[in-house]
Parts: sequence; structure tokens; C-alpha cells
Amino acid sequence: MKKAVYPGSFDPITYGHIDIAKRALKVFDKLIIMITVNPNKTNALFSAEERIEMVRESMKECMDRIEITTCEVLTVTKTLELGSHHIVRGLRAVTDFEYEFQMTHANRVLAKKVDSIFFMTDNEYSFLSSNTVKEIAQFKGELKTFVPACVEEKLRQKFN
Repeated sequence: MKKAVYPGSFDPITYGHIDIAKRALKVFDKLIIMITVNPNKTNALFSAEERIEMVRESMKECMDRIEITTCEVLTVTKTLELGSHHIVRGLRAVTDFEYEFQMTHANRVLAKKVDSIFFMTDNEYSFLSSNTVKEIAQFKGELKTFVPACVEEKLRQKFN
């Protein structure tokens, strides 16, 4: 069974994340969505548990091939622990590429067995980020084209 790890903060999950996950499922038998909990980032809007719940609800039609976990260690370390040798990443723009290029090479030094697989985001989501979604929600803007209804509801609750 070919499985890959898709790491990210998913704070919150967006249609851009969902697009990458569904496309990765066309290549891999199983996808492990790994919610990273970075102790250096203190500005997370949602707890790890809330993010897991939103991912589970947003990806419910694919949950037979998805596992959700959290990670508080290096992504490559956890990827190997989970029995995978592939990390899935989405690319929106050149700035994403530069960051991912550096991270991939650092990961290769740490774990030569782990390879990164990149998916270019759909044009429809090329501008989309969790931070953008949070800002739109904060100012009570329209969210339905950016996140599933269950995520919109959680965002509305946070900002009311």
C-alpha cells in the first residue's frame, strides 16, 4: 500500500487543502493528514482537536482512505514513524516553491528515504491561505467559496 503524509497547520482547512488532498488520493492508496502543532507558533486560532474535527468533516467522503494525526516533532521523523516515505505539499506561487525547496533539501539531509511530492494548486485556489480565510471571517466577509460550511460555522463561532 502506497501512503503519503500531507502535513500542515490546517488552521483552518480550506478548499485549497482539500483540492491537494483529493488529488494526492489519485496517486496514493492512503493519505495521512498530519496536523502540525508548532510550539513556536502561538497564534493558532483553533486547537489541534478542533482542526482534526474540521478535517474529518470536510473530507468525510474520503475518510476510508484518510487518517488524521497530529505532530509535534520534525515532519520527516513522524513521516518515517508512520511508515511512509512521501510528503505531499501544495504549491501556490514562487514564494511557496522557494520555501519548499529549502525544506525538501533539509529533509533529505535528515532522512534520505523521504521524498516530497508537489501538487500545483488549482488556479481557483492559488491565492487562498488559512490566514486570508481567518481575516475574511474576522471582518464578517463571505466565506462559502473558500471553506466548507462546517469550517465557516466554526470560524463564525470564533469571531462572534
